[in-house]
Amino acid sequence: MRYDEFISQVQQRALLYTREEAEQATRATLQTLGERLAGGETKDLASQLPPEMAQPLLTGQEGIPGKFSLDEFFWLVSQREGVDRAQATDHARIVTALLSEVVTMGEIENVRAQLPKDFARLFEVENEGDLPDIDDLTDVDDLLNIDDLSDIYDLPEAFE
Repeated sequence: MRYDEFISQVQQRALLYTREEAEQATRATLQTLGERLAGGETKDLASQLPPEMAQPLLTGQEGIPGKFSLDEFFWLVSQREGVDRAQATDHARIVTALLSEVVTMGEIENVRAQLPKDFARLFEVENEGDLPDIDDLTDVDDLLNIDDLSDIYDLPEAFE
């Protein structure tokens, strides 16, 4: 699938008003996913994607020490995308589900094998972007020192 088609699908499935919103959701999700993977898996996944999608996947810090949880993943996507966590959760799930449609099944299995079991919820999206119910997420702000995360992750200035 070409980049333009992917972004159009994200925009349609996430019910976003603009292409720019779909691009931001895609970039935020791919960068954060790239940081959660290690051992060359990020490069393997990127090799199956158009350059515009591979670039954000490869810009993060691959295999960040102290791997983050799914709740932290959604929080980081929300900060990078500039939307609330509920929206970022939906967008990230749509992007990863669509990603599952455009790369080989073997590659998605390799990606999922590196992620903890709770990350399975990241990939749970039905056809055309319908989201099955997801349990309420833990309030990450209670678990994390936000100032520490801002030092570790590449976040927009507004969140630092």
